[in-house]
Amino acid sequence: MDRKIYLSNTNKKIGGVCGGLGEYFGIDPTIVRILWVLAVFLEGIGLLAYFIAWIVMPRRSSCKYDNW
Repeated sequence: MDRKIYLSNTNKKIGGVCGGLGEYFGIDPTIVRILWVLAVFLEGIGLLAYFIAWIVMPRRSSCKYDNW
């Protein structure tokens, strides 16, 4: 199966990173957000990782068919 990770268009609070990770791994995005906040408090690495992921992760196409 060819799964790809995308920023979430529907489940986002800031940039859609946690929502996209939750959709990709099949878990509740709230759990991902809690883990991300904990990572922010652990030497701030979570904040840097969030911004990098926000830049690197592609936004999901609004088109029904990705090949069009």
